[in-house]
Amino acid sequence: MKEPRLSIVIIGRNEGDRLVSCLQSVGSICAEAELIYVDSASTDGSSQVAGDFGAQVIVLHGGIQTAARARNAGWQRALAPYVLFLDGDTILNQDFPAAALKVLESEPSAAAVWGHRRELHPEHSLYNRVLDLDWIYPAGITEYCGGDVVMRLSALAEIEGYDPSLIAGEEPELCRRLRARGYRIVHIDFPMTRHDLNMMRFSQYWRRAERAGHAYAEISDRFRRSGDPMWLRESNRNLLSGGFWIGWLPVSLMVGALRSLWIIPWLALLPLLSARSAWKARYKAPGQTMLLLLYGLHSHVQQIPILVGQLKYRLGRRSGEQRKQIEYKQGANA
Repeated sequence: MKEPRLSIVIIGRNEGDRLVSCLQSVGSICAEAELIYVDSASTDGSSQVAGDFGAQVIVLHGGIQTAARARNAGWQRALAPYVLFLDGDTILNQDFPAAALKVLESEPSAAAVWGHRRELHPEHSLYNRVLDLDWIYPAGITEYCGGDVVMRLSALAEIEGYDPSLIAGEEPELCRRLRARGYRIVHIDFPMTRHDLNMMRFSQYWRRAERAGHAYAEISDRFRRSGDPMWLRESNRNLLSGGFWIGWLPVSLMVGALRSLWIIPWLALLPLLSARSAWKARYKAPGQTMLLLLYGLHSHVQQIPILVGQLKYRLGRRSGEQRKQIEYKQGANA
């Protein structure tokens, strides 16, 4: 039997119809690829669905169900020299794998190639529309990639894959180890996947940002004293900015209670800083002023739940509390 050129590893947990759409999107390239689905203890029949599509199914039981653990289970089963990782809530652009393989096969130093991920339904909620801009990055050599990516199997094996103990931030941490071995992470100007964020409530928004805070705290602590203190600057910056915004609201109310004219510039601070952030991000949505202003507002508002995530991690570490996956929607690998 001829070995496949590409292994496709899809991970998921209770993705439902989103998983069906993902599996359908890879259908036309499966003739030259092997399909592996890794399930993190779903209760919605996802394993059966993937098996019906012809995927090899791996079901993980027990322990913390992390995306890193699922991806490791997938690539360790892979036979092809290159592995395409997909989250179960994404839809693949069927031309992307060929574009990524072209780079990997022509550039031996490239270990990972990723393209543009965008939201599938930005029109469904304001959260979807604003957070869609989070996925936009300039093309070129990058420090990190996201969960959707094509990787060189030999490079993955060399660094022993993802760290299964991380409940968030596993891709940047893996990329840090790849770069330390002299490999490059390449972001190409090509559509890669559509992502179904499906965010409808503020509580989901809060949990997503809290998860980012956990990643900042855990990874910055791990590499704090190394020559490459990953995310230490971001962690420290959030401690300052998150703390400031937590104090900003009560001070605003106090100033307002005094009916002082000082409340006008004080209350204008958030809109002014949001406008400044919107201007810096204008390349993400040219000409869409209102969307950019909302994105600028998001960049500051999210600092509060990110800070909460950092504090929860640090308090939990001191108390010896067992870490749990932080889910912001149905499906732990979102």
